[in-house]
Amino acid sequence: MEFLARRREFITMLGGAAVWPVAARAQQPERMRRIGVLTNLPSDDPEGMARLAAFLQGLQQSGWTDGQNVRIDYRWTKGDAERIRKSAAELIALAPDVILVNGISAARPLQRATRTVPIVFANVTDPVGAGLVESLARPGGNATGFTLFEYSTSGKWLELLKQIAPGLTRVAVLRDPDSATGIGQFAALQSVAPPLGVELRSLGVHDAGEIERGITAFARGGNGGLIVSIGTFALVNREPIINLAARHRLPAVYAYRSLVTAGGLMFYGPDSIGPYRRAAQYVDRILKGEKPADLPVQAPTKYDLVINLKTAKALGLDMPASVLARADEVIE
Repeated sequence: MEFLARRREFITMLGGAAVWPVAARAQQPERMRRIGVLTNLPSDDPEGMARLAAFLQGLQQSGWTDGQNVRIDYRWTKGDAERIRKSAAELIALAPDVILVNGISAARPLQRATRTVPIVFANVTDPVGAGLVESLARPGGNATGFTLFEYSTSGKWLELLKQIAPGLTRVAVLRDPDSATGIGQFAALQSVAPPLGVELRSLGVHDAGEIERGITAFARGGNGGLIVSIGTFALVNREPIINLAARHRLPAVYAYRSLVTAGGLMFYGPDSIGPYRRAAQYVDRILKGEKPADLPVQAPTKYDLVINLKTAKALGLDMPASVLARADEVIE
């Protein structure tokens, strides 16, 4: 009897030992996932912070919270090419599960640095032409994401300027001379300029000094307007650009809404914040096992017109009722 009792006790202990590791494993927390964020803006840039807030909100809606089940490593590069390359290497060395990247100037160096770490890009123009993906429907590599602009819509900037200031004969186009995006946008503008009777001038700029010299020299000619195209330079130098346009009384249209809310005259283009909320959905899908190669690149579906009436009055412009009627937002 004593032997049978001890045998039952042994079997009970053995059974408990067999069950314990399974229960312990079940209680182990899931592995902390890691996301890298590479942006070409300064850390205190208002638009950059709004984009990041949208991304974090999107992650939370998918069940990911920084510091709880995911760790996010940030690199802000101020549009500096060397800093972008260095930051890309730093993020890759951290072995992230996926990297979110902003803009073509940061996306291309990042993909050159890794063909294995999944990349989700936002606000990139022409990712096929830039070599980031094989096609929009089937990206095919380690990158996918969200485009910002179609080159053909750039012509709308010039049409709007001519509608609000019919006397315009000259328009300067501020752009990044090192960016393929700037070249494509300028080509689209050139195609619509002759029928509108407008002479275009390309102002390739990198910094505040070049911006001030270029705009000041252009403004001396009279009957001028300004187009501020897509590029990090526009966001980093928003204040001097807006102030120079006001000082020289140049009607201006901007590629970013945030420049108009900061005092610029007019914005026409897609939402540059929303893609970051949608990018969070792609990051979630990749964290759950899907591959960038199988996630199609998505393009904007809506373009907005925003007009700052206070700035228009300061410039002495009487906004046509037809333009105001088409505006999605009017800032008074």
